Amino acid sequence: MVTASPASPASDAAASLLAELIAHGIRDIVIAPGSRSQALALAATRLARQGAMRVHVRIDERVAGFTALGLSRETRVPAAVICTSGTAAANLLPAAMEAFHSGVPLLLLTADRPPELRGVGANQATIQPGLFDPFVRLSLDAPVPGDGSWDGLAEKAVAAAMGADAAPSALPGVAGPVHLNLPSREPLSAGHGEESPVIQGSAPKGEPGEPFLLTRGLRTVVIAGADAGALAEEIAHAGTWPLIAEIVSGARYGRYIVHGYREMLRDDILGGRIQRAVVLGHPTLSREVTALLRRDDVQVVAVRSGGEELNLNGRTVAVASVTVAPGEADRFWMGAWMEASAASVVDLSEAAPDQEGLASTDFAERRDAVRAELEAVRRPLDRELLVDAVWRATWPHDRLMFGSSRLVRVADAVLGGKKVPVHSNRGLAGIDGTISTAMGIALASQAEGAAGVTRVLLGDLAFLHDVGALLLPPDEQEPRIQVVVGNDGGGTIFDSLEVASSAPREDLDRAFYTPHTTRLEQLALAYGWTYQRITTRAALDQALTTPVGGRQLIEVPLPR
Repeated sequence: MVTASPASPASDAAASLLAELIAHGIRDIVIAPGSRSQALALAATRLARQGAMRVHVRIDERVAGFTALGLSRETRVPAAVICTSGTAAANLLPAAMEAFHSGVPLLLLTADRPPELRGVGANQATIQPGLFDPFVRLSLDAPVPGDGSWDGLAEKAVAAAMGADAAPSALPGVAGPVHLNLPSREPLSAGHGEESPVIQGSAPKGEPGEPFLLTRGLRTVVIAGADAGALAEEIAHAGTWPLIAEIVSGARYGRYIVHGYREMLRDDILGGRIQRAVVLGHPTLSREVTALLRRDDVQVVAVRSGGEELNLNGRTVAVASVTVAPGEADRFWMGAWMEASAASVVDLSEAAPDQEGLASTDFAERRDAVRAELEAVRRPLDRELLVDAVWRATWPHDRLMFGSSRLVRVADAVLGGKKVPVHSNRGLAGIDGTISTAMGIALASQAEGAAGVTRVLLGDLAFLHDVGALLLPPDEQEPRIQVVVGNDGGGTIFDSLEVASSAPREDLDRAFYTPHTTRLEQLALAYGWTYQRITTRAALDQALTTPVGGRQLIEVPLPR
């Protein structure tokens, strides 16, 4: 029988640190189990029993890191992730990098060996201090409990994660990850008597910056990249300027949204005459936007949003916020863009059921609707129909997460305007952690009362890359989530890249497309998810709009 030590400085320090985090607004902690981190984990579960915080357990540190990232993405308040020492800490690096480049607050709490066990060949000990330094706003190697105190660490960490002054290289006012390396000696945990009350605090807030004045007179476009949010639409509306909004921006709606923007940016009359681009978020989905932001003859004003300033042309003006000067709008400039936009709308409505026609009492109208419905049923699903169905099924009370797959580029090219909460890991545009991030988004939004469904749209390789995220502890509340996998049997995103025309077909297939024959149904069964394989638009619409509850995997076979 194992008995707890009667006294443990590690336990006392962990309890004090987490109580202080709660006092500064932290509500979510993700735990990856481990021995060296046991004091932190036990303090978290004890606080969860008191209702002071929400605890989520994941056996894979990379999944844990991205789950915490998703929680933070949705709430804009840092979630904390706890892990043990060694390679466990290294597995948090991808989520830390994404949080840094996306400007998402995140707390990395890594347990560690004490200094005397570092660099001497001790088990599960490596060089953890500074492990995340290029990607964190603050990095602290705490003293060993008993040698020093952890008091005040939480306040510094939360403030830095929310954008307060931290590392000299950190951009002021921009949120990001913070690393607390927490060494301890044995005994690593101890028994606890009466549980102390927790001081409840308010959610932390970032510091506002001075707004930059956008004057009139320049032919301007507003570019909304990933995470731009509603502010991009507000600026476009205030300035009466065309809004080029990526599908992952959360700003693809409003009167001034531009459809088919890629072609217009290539046009000399429209894109060629742009004098100023106001950029919010991180644009990553089109070469045309990148080319515009590199031009020497375009004044680029970029609102800071991630750990690196956007400066592709070497003279971009980086600002904390913007405001629009009063004055007359350039109606001719705006009119030219809106006319071209109207002509570029992609109409996929014929693929959707005509509900009014099907219910009509007029025989001819109902007959035509039935005929159209049958044609739609017979038509195999393609990428355009898939993204359209998911977009149409999603509403403001839902959440939509795009993976960095070929499908997000198709969605960006064909989908119209709609005000829905959209997420994506476009800080580094990686495919890892997509499902984990979406799980965090679902858990956070539904904990705060959102009544909808979180949908994830991704390709088969992005799905397989994060398949461990399908595992959920049986004692945790199931989120309402639909993972929609467009399965074309490999990485066909490489079709549009240079390698497709330069590599031998055999090498392209083996090293880039990486074809597979994975049975997604068997994976769903193993992890306890409901599963549907869908091949028609009508069946897809029904599956998306009548969710069965809990965790749902929808596979849509697509042509190679």
